[in-house]
Amino acid sequence: MVLDFLFVCVAYLCSPGPVPRAFHLAGYTQGTTYAITYYAADSSITKQEVAQQLAEIDASLSLYQPGSLINRFNNAPRGVRPDQHLRLVVSKALQVHQATRGLFDATVEPLVQAWGFGTQPTETVPTAATIRALLTRVGSGKLHLHGDSLVKDVPTLHLDLNGIAQGYTVDVLAALLESHGVRDYLVEIGGEIRVRGRKPSGELLRIGIEKPTASAFDVPALQKVIGLVEGGVTTSGNYRKFREVGGQHKAHLIDPRTGYPFQNELISVTVVAPDAMTADAYDNALMGMGLNRALAFLRQTSDLQAYFIYQRPSGAVADTATLGFQQLLLRP
Repeated sequence: MVLDFLFVCVAYLCSPGPVPRAFHLAGYTQGTTYAITYYAADSSITKQEVAQQLAEIDASLSLYQPGSLINRFNNAPRGVRPDQHLRLVVSKALQVHQATRGLFDATVEPLVQAWGFGTQPTETVPTAATIRALLTRVGSGKLHLHGDSLVKDVPTLHLDLNGIAQGYTVDVLAALLESHGVRDYLVEIGGEIRVRGRKPSGELLRIGIEKPTASAFDVPALQKVIGLVEGGVTTSGNYRKFREVGGQHKAHLIDPRTGYPFQNELISVTVVAPDAMTADAYDNALMGMGLNRALAFLRQTSDLQAYFIYQRPSGAVADTATLGFQQLLLRP
Protein backbone atom coordinates (compact mmCIF):
# COMPACT_ATOMS: atom_id res chain seq x y z
CA MET A 1 0.00 0.00 0.00
CA VAL A 2 2.81 2.44 0.90
CA LEU A 3 4.69 1.65 -2.31
CA ASP A 4 1.53 2.16 -4.36
CA PHE A 5 0.92 5.51 -2.66
CA LEU A 6 4.48 6.66 -3.34
CA PHE A 7 4.21 5.60 -6.97
CA VAL A 8 1.02 7.62 -7.41
CA CYS A 9 2.62 10.71 -5.80
CA VAL A 10 5.77 10.48 -7.91
CA ALA A 11 3.73 9.98 -11.09
CA TYR A 12 1.64 13.03 -10.22
CA LEU A 13 4.63 15.23 -9.48
CA CYS A 14 6.48 14.20 -12.62
CA SER A 15 3.55 14.55 -14.99
CA PRO A 16 3.76 17.65 -17.18
CA GLY A 17 1.34 20.49 -16.54
CA PRO A 18 -0.98 21.95 -19.15
CA VAL A 19 0.87 22.86 -22.32
CA PRO A 20 0.93 26.65 -22.86
CA ARG A 21 -0.99 27.88 -25.88
CA ALA A 22 -0.89 31.17 -27.76
CA PHE A 23 -3.68 33.64 -27.06
CA HIS A 24 -4.26 36.86 -28.99
CA LEU A 25 -6.04 40.10 -28.15
CA ALA A 26 -6.29 43.07 -30.51
CA GLY A 27 -8.15 46.32 -30.90
CA TYR A 28 -7.87 50.08 -31.25
CA THR A 29 -6.45 52.62 -28.84
CA GLN A 30 -4.75 56.02 -28.83
CA GLY A 31 -5.44 56.59 -32.53
CA THR A 32 -3.75 53.34 -33.55
CA THR A 33 -4.00 49.58 -32.99
CA TYR A 34 -2.85 47.30 -30.22
CA ALA A 35 -1.98 43.60 -30.32
CA ILE A 36 -1.18 41.25 -27.45
CA THR A 37 0.15 37.73 -27.81
CA TYR A 38 0.73 35.67 -24.68
CA TYR A 39 1.43 32.02 -23.91
CA ALA A 40 -0.43 30.35 -21.05
CA ALA A 41 -2.43 27.29 -20.14
CA ASP A 42 -5.69 29.21 -20.41
CA SER A 43 -7.04 32.58 -21.54
CA SER A 44 -6.87 34.31 -18.18
CA ILE A 45 -6.94 37.90 -19.54
CA THR A 46 -10.09 39.30 -21.11
CA LYS A 47 -10.40 42.01 -23.73
CA GLN A 48 -12.65 43.86 -21.30
CA GLU A 49 -9.82 44.09 -18.75
CA VAL A 50 -7.51 45.47 -21.41
CA ALA A 51 -10.12 48.00 -22.55
CA GLN A 52 -10.69 49.14 -18.97
CA GLN A 53 -6.98 49.68 -18.44
CA LEU A 54 -6.64 51.60 -21.71
CA ALA A 55 -9.63 53.80 -20.84
CA GLU A 56 -8.09 54.61 -17.45
CA ILE A 57 -4.84 55.71 -19.09
CA ASP A 58 -6.65 57.82 -21.69
CA ALA A 59 -8.60 59.55 -18.93
CA SER A 60 -5.26 60.61 -17.49
CA LEU A 61 -2.86 61.18 -20.39
CA SER A 62 -4.81 61.75 -23.61
CA LEU A 63 -4.78 65.22 -25.17
CA TYR A 64 -7.62 64.07 -27.42
CA GLN A 65 -10.02 63.32 -24.58
CA PRO A 66 -11.87 66.38 -23.23
CA GLY A 67 -11.70 66.47 -19.46
CA SER A 68 -8.64 64.22 -19.23
CA LEU A 69 -6.29 64.96 -16.36
CA ILE A 70 -3.55 66.24 -18.69
CA ASN A 71 -6.01 68.64 -20.32
CA ARG A 72 -7.12 69.83 -16.91
CA PHE A 73 -3.48 70.51 -16.08
CA ASN A 74 -2.96 72.38 -19.35
CA ASN A 75 -6.00 74.56 -18.68
CA ALA A 76 -5.19 75.18 -15.02
CA PRO A 77 -3.34 78.37 -14.02
CA ARG A 78 -1.19 76.56 -11.47
CA GLY A 79 -1.48 72.77 -11.63
CA VAL A 80 -3.37 69.65 -10.56
CA ARG A 81 -3.07 66.69 -8.25
CA PRO A 82 -1.73 63.93 -10.55
CA ASP A 83 -2.94 60.36 -10.49
CA GLN A 84 -0.47 57.47 -10.61
CA HIS A 85 -0.26 57.48 -14.42
CA LEU A 86 0.45 61.19 -14.78
CA ARG A 87 2.92 61.19 -11.90
CA LEU A 88 4.94 58.24 -13.24
CA VAL A 89 5.09 59.53 -16.81
CA VAL A 90 5.99 63.09 -15.83
CA SER A 91 8.64 61.80 -13.44
CA LYS A 92 10.24 59.78 -16.25
CA ALA A 93 9.92 62.73 -18.66
CA LEU A 94 11.77 65.01 -16.24
CA GLN A 95 14.48 62.38 -15.76
CA VAL A 96 15.02 61.97 -19.52
CA HIS A 97 14.93 65.75 -20.01
CA GLN A 98 17.86 66.07 -17.63
CA ALA A 99 19.77 63.11 -19.09
CA THR A 100 19.44 64.47 -22.65
CA ARG A 101 20.20 68.08 -21.68
CA GLY A 102 16.80 69.29 -22.77
CA LEU A 103 16.45 67.43 -26.06
CA PHE A 104 13.44 65.57 -24.68
CA ASP A 105 10.91 67.98 -23.23
CA ALA A 106 7.31 67.15 -22.37
CA THR A 107 6.34 70.84 -22.34
CA VAL A 108 6.82 71.22 -26.10
CA GLU A 109 3.06 71.15 -26.79
CA PRO A 110 2.70 74.82 -27.91
CA LEU A 111 5.40 74.31 -30.55
CA VAL A 112 3.97 70.99 -31.72
CA GLN A 113 0.61 72.69 -32.11
CA ALA A 114 2.10 75.68 -33.95
CA TRP A 115 3.79 73.42 -36.50
CA GLY A 116 0.54 71.60 -37.23
CA PHE A 117 1.22 68.30 -35.47
CA GLY A 118 -1.06 68.80 -32.46
CA THR A 119 -4.69 68.12 -31.68
CA GLN A 120 -5.83 71.08 -33.80
CA PRO A 121 -4.26 70.87 -37.28
CA THR A 122 -3.25 74.12 -38.94
CA GLU A 123 -2.12 74.98 -42.46
CA THR A 124 -0.04 77.96 -41.42
CA VAL A 125 3.66 77.89 -40.56
CA PRO A 126 4.77 79.76 -37.44
CA THR A 127 6.84 82.90 -37.94
CA ALA A 128 10.13 83.48 -36.15
CA ALA A 129 8.37 85.96 -33.86
CA THR A 130 5.70 83.40 -33.00
CA ILE A 131 8.31 80.78 -32.18
CA ARG A 132 10.20 83.20 -29.92
CA ALA A 133 6.99 83.97 -28.08
CA LEU A 134 6.08 80.28 -27.71
CA LEU A 135 9.51 79.40 -26.33
CA THR A 136 8.71 81.46 -23.23
CA ARG A 137 6.00 78.89 -22.48
CA VAL A 138 8.28 75.87 -22.98
CA GLY A 139 10.80 74.29 -20.64
CA SER A 140 10.71 71.43 -18.13
CA GLY A 141 12.51 73.68 -15.66
CA LYS A 142 9.13 75.37 -15.25
CA LEU A 143 7.45 72.06 -14.29
CA HIS A 144 7.62 70.53 -10.80
CA LEU A 145 6.33 67.60 -8.80
CA HIS A 146 5.81 68.94 -5.29
CA GLY A 147 4.36 66.49 -2.78
CA ASP A 148 0.99 65.41 -4.13
CA SER A 149 0.84 68.19 -6.75
CA LEU A 150 2.08 68.78 -10.28
CA VAL A 151 2.64 72.50 -10.65
CA LYS A 152 3.91 74.95 -13.26
CA ASP A 153 5.67 78.28 -12.97
CA VAL A 154 4.04 79.67 -16.11
CA PRO A 155 0.21 79.53 -16.39
CA THR A 156 0.40 78.89 -20.15
CA LEU A 157 2.80 75.93 -19.87
CA HIS A 158 1.24 72.84 -21.50
CA LEU A 159 2.17 69.17 -21.39
CA ASP A 160 2.33 66.85 -24.40
CA LEU A 161 3.24 63.33 -23.32
CA ASN A 162 2.68 61.66 -26.70
CA GLY A 163 6.43 61.05 -26.99
CA ILE A 164 6.38 58.74 -23.99
CA ALA A 165 2.79 57.79 -23.11
CA GLN A 166 2.45 55.01 -25.68
CA GLY A 167 5.50 53.22 -24.32
CA TYR A 168 4.12 53.65 -20.82
CA THR A 169 0.80 52.16 -21.89
CA VAL A 170 2.61 49.12 -23.28
CA ASP A 171 4.35 48.67 -19.93
CA VAL A 172 1.04 48.92 -18.06
CA LEU A 173 -0.50 46.20 -20.24
CA ALA A 174 2.58 44.05 -19.67
CA ALA A 175 2.09 44.51 -15.91
CA LEU A 176 -1.56 43.46 -16.34
CA LEU A 177 -0.44 40.22 -17.99
CA GLU A 178 2.10 39.55 -15.26
CA SER A 179 -0.52 40.15 -12.56
CA HIS A 180 -2.30 37.12 -14.04
CA GLY A 181 0.85 35.02 -13.84
CA VAL A 182 1.72 35.32 -17.54
CA ARG A 183 5.49 35.33 -18.09
CA ASP A 184 5.74 34.87 -21.87
CA TYR A 185 4.21 37.62 -23.98
CA LEU A 186 4.53 40.38 -26.56
CA VAL A 187 2.54 43.61 -26.21
CA GLU A 188 2.46 46.12 -29.07
CA ILE A 189 0.74 49.49 -29.49
CA GLY A 190 1.39 51.43 -32.69
CA GLY A 191 4.75 49.72 -33.16
CA GLU A 192 5.93 50.24 -29.56
CA ILE A 193 6.69 46.86 -27.97
CA ARG A 194 7.30 45.15 -24.64
CA VAL A 195 8.38 41.52 -24.68
CA ARG A 196 9.22 38.87 -22.14
CA GLY A 197 9.96 35.14 -22.29
CA ARG A 198 9.80 32.67 -25.15
CA LYS A 199 7.40 30.61 -27.18
CA PRO A 200 6.53 27.16 -25.75
CA SER A 201 9.04 25.69 -28.22
CA GLY A 202 11.82 27.69 -26.56
CA GLU A 203 12.15 30.00 -29.56
CA LEU A 204 12.76 33.67 -28.90
CA LEU A 205 9.95 36.06 -29.72
CA ARG A 206 10.94 37.83 -32.94
CA ILE A 207 10.59 41.58 -33.48
CA GLY A 208 10.76 43.07 -36.96
CA ILE A 209 12.05 46.57 -37.70
CA GLU A 210 10.50 48.35 -40.67
CA LYS A 211 12.51 49.70 -43.55
CA PRO A 212 11.46 53.29 -44.36
CA THR A 213 9.29 53.51 -47.46
CA ALA A 214 8.77 56.31 -49.95
CA SER A 215 5.11 56.65 -48.98
CA ALA A 216 3.07 56.08 -45.86
CA PHE A 217 0.77 53.97 -48.07
CA ASP A 218 3.52 51.59 -49.18
CA VAL A 219 3.59 48.10 -47.68
CA PRO A 220 6.34 48.15 -45.02
CA ALA A 221 9.32 45.89 -45.59
CA LEU A 222 11.40 44.43 -42.79
CA GLN A 223 14.89 45.86 -42.44
CA LYS A 224 16.08 43.73 -39.52
CA VAL A 225 14.74 41.12 -37.10
CA ILE A 226 15.83 40.84 -33.48
CA GLY A 227 15.20 38.34 -30.72
CA LEU A 228 14.78 39.62 -27.18
CA VAL A 229 14.24 37.76 -23.91
CA GLU A 230 12.92 40.78 -22.05
CA GLY A 231 12.61 44.53 -22.60
CA GLY A 232 11.03 47.35 -24.56
CA VAL A 233 11.56 48.16 -28.25
CA THR A 234 10.36 51.41 -29.84
CA THR A 235 11.06 53.31 -33.05
CA SER A 236 11.03 57.00 -33.91
CA GLY A 237 11.28 58.24 -37.48
CA ASN A 238 10.78 61.32 -39.62
CA TYR A 239 9.69 59.54 -42.79
CA ARG A 240 5.95 59.38 -42.16
CA LYS A 241 4.86 62.43 -40.15
CA PHE A 242 6.13 65.59 -41.80
CA ARG A 243 5.05 68.78 -43.54
CA GLU A 244 6.29 70.41 -46.73
CA VAL A 245 7.61 73.89 -45.93
CA GLY A 246 9.46 75.84 -48.61
CA GLY A 247 10.12 72.66 -50.57
CA GLN A 248 11.60 70.92 -47.52
CA HIS A 249 10.34 68.11 -45.31
CA LYS A 250 9.74 69.37 -41.77
CA ALA A 251 9.54 66.44 -39.37
CA HIS A 252 7.08 66.25 -36.48
CA LEU A 253 9.91 66.09 -33.94
CA ILE A 254 10.44 69.61 -32.61
CA ASP A 255 13.63 70.83 -30.95
CA PRO A 256 12.35 72.33 -27.66
CA ARG A 257 15.44 74.56 -27.43
CA THR A 258 15.05 76.30 -30.80
CA GLY A 259 11.35 75.81 -31.59
CA TYR A 260 12.10 74.36 -35.04
CA PRO A 261 11.89 70.76 -36.28
CA PHE A 262 15.06 68.72 -35.92
CA GLN A 263 17.06 68.47 -39.12
CA ASN A 264 19.91 65.99 -39.41
CA GLU A 265 20.86 62.84 -41.29
CA LEU A 266 18.79 60.41 -39.20
CA ILE A 267 15.78 58.75 -40.80
CA SER A 268 14.80 56.46 -37.93
CA VAL A 269 16.05 55.18 -34.59
CA THR A 270 15.01 51.92 -32.93
CA VAL A 271 15.80 51.70 -29.22
CA VAL A 272 15.97 48.67 -26.94
CA ALA A 273 15.65 49.41 -23.21
CA PRO A 274 14.59 47.60 -20.03
CA ASP A 275 11.02 48.87 -20.54
CA ALA A 276 8.99 50.46 -23.31
CA MET A 277 8.50 53.83 -21.62
CA THR A 278 12.27 54.37 -21.37
CA ALA A 279 12.80 53.29 -24.98
CA ASP A 280 9.95 55.53 -26.16
CA ALA A 281 11.37 58.62 -24.47
CA TYR A 282 14.92 58.13 -25.69
CA ASP A 283 14.12 57.32 -29.33
CA ASN A 284 12.93 60.90 -29.93
CA ALA A 285 15.92 62.39 -28.13
CA LEU A 286 18.37 60.26 -30.11
CA MET A 287 16.71 61.38 -33.34
CA GLY A 288 17.37 64.96 -32.29
CA MET A 289 21.03 64.33 -31.49
CA GLY A 290 22.11 63.20 -34.93
CA LEU A 291 24.14 60.06 -35.55
CA ASN A 292 27.53 60.86 -34.04
CA ARG A 293 26.20 62.51 -30.89
CA ALA A 294 23.67 59.70 -30.43
CA LEU A 295 26.33 57.00 -30.67
CA ALA A 296 28.55 58.90 -28.22
CA PHE A 297 25.61 59.24 -25.82
CA LEU A 298 24.86 55.51 -26.03
CA ARG A 299 28.46 54.59 -25.23
CA GLN A 300 27.86 56.23 -21.84
CA THR A 301 24.46 54.56 -21.31
CA SER A 302 24.78 50.81 -20.79
CA ASP A 303 21.06 49.99 -20.53
CA LEU A 304 20.16 51.42 -23.96
CA GLN A 305 20.92 49.88 -27.35
CA ALA A 306 19.93 51.33 -30.71
CA TYR A 307 19.75 50.80 -34.45
CA PHE A 308 19.98 53.78 -36.83
CA ILE A 309 18.93 54.30 -40.43
CA TYR A 310 20.43 57.48 -41.86
CA GLN A 311 21.24 59.31 -45.06
CA ARG A 312 24.82 59.82 -46.17
CA PRO A 313 25.90 63.18 -47.66
CA SER A 314 25.71 61.50 -51.08
CA GLY A 315 22.01 60.79 -50.51
CA ALA A 316 22.51 57.04 -50.10
CA VAL A 317 20.68 55.37 -47.21
CA ALA A 318 22.80 53.43 -44.71
CA ASP A 319 22.41 51.85 -41.30
CA THR A 320 24.46 51.18 -38.19
CA ALA A 321 23.88 49.91 -34.65
CA THR A 322 25.43 49.68 -31.23
CA LEU A 323 27.29 46.47 -30.41
CA GLY A 324 24.59 45.39 -27.98
CA PHE A 325 21.92 45.77 -30.66
CA GLN A 326 23.99 43.81 -33.17
CA GLN A 327 24.08 40.92 -30.72
CA LEU A 328 20.28 40.78 -30.78
CA LEU A 329 20.03 40.40 -34.56
CA LEU A 330 18.63 37.15 -35.89
CA ARG A 331 19.50 35.64 -39.22
CA PRO A 332 16.71 35.83 -41.82
